[in-house]
Amino acid sequence: MCTAIAANVNGLYFGRNLDFEYDFGERITITPRNYVFSFKNGESLTNHFTIIGMSLVEKDYPLYFDAFNEKGLAMAGLNFPGNAFYNKPIKGKQNIASFELIPYILSKCANVIEAEAVFSEINITDDAFSDKLKPTPLHWIISDNVSSIVLEQTADGVKVHKNEIGVLTNNPEFDYQLFNLNNYMSVSQKEPENLFSNNVELIKYSRGMGAIGLPGDLSSMSRFVRASFFKLNSQWGNKEEEIVSQFFRLLYSVYQIKGGAMVGDKCEMTHYSSCCNTKRGIYYYTTYNNSAINAVNIYKENLDSKELITYELIKDKEISFQN
Repeated sequence: MCTAIAANVNGLYFGRNLDFEYDFGERITITPRNYVFSFKNGESLTNHFTIIGMSLVEKDYPLYFDAFNEKGLAMAGLNFPGNAFYNKPIKGKQNIASFELIPYILSKCANVIEAEAVFSEINITDDAFSDKLKPTPLHWIISDNVSSIVLEQTADGVKVHKNEIGVLTNNPEFDYQLFNLNNYMSVSQKEPENLFSNNVELIKYSRGMGAIGLPGDLSSMSRFVRASFFKLNSQWGNKEEEIVSQFFRLLYSVYQIKGGAMVGDKCEMTHYSSCCNTKRGIYYYTTYNNSAINAVNIYKENLDSKELITYELIKDKEISFQN
């Protein structure tokens, strides 16, 4: 399962935890402007916006988990099993396979408004990338420096939700996740007042008691509540290093610890966490065994190339001794 966050702090910072029970062999991937995208519907793009993000690369094609483009539009796909519904191609619709959706939107659209216009005409199809890589049930968060939305295609059709919270996890559907926040309106960053009874003297025996009731389990609904609470109450610094550090702390509040959740006989864990400064074109990341923040900057590459540019993740950490 996964958690994604979008925060507007002097521009858009966007990122996610990728939680799963096995490693995909993902890497940082830059798709330059002149890389040729050929889509299942027959459309080809020979020139488009540069995209950077985390992807699996198969047959020289970037299968993005999350990414942003040079205009500052960001997008991530999160697991949505049991709810995601992909159709066969529909005549008169813009038919896009689920694995094509992130590159299709980010190659064409400069902001959320342009993405919404595409979504009004889109049909997400059940085309597989290959016999080995079947469609993954997903829903998507799309953000720029003004707003965020969530795209879901269920059996009821395409739904686009405004996302003023700037958070997305997994099941259930997004509108239900938002409604569920009503159950936590008494949770606070402030010290609690005794509302229990005037006839009982109660004491504040610890700091942080205003947040009693905030769920601490690893389910997607609980992670949505917890990430929303910390994100909406977050105090950001002014320096890049402070903002990036705070963003990762938000993601770590919903981190999947190895051994905390089992899927069959395998451990679900957070394989990587990302934070993108979409204004400066920087993709920051950490991995499970390397909490040091590493980064790739698109503006240090040849963005007019035709070839994918990839960077293997630095997964192992070197401990710096001070004595």
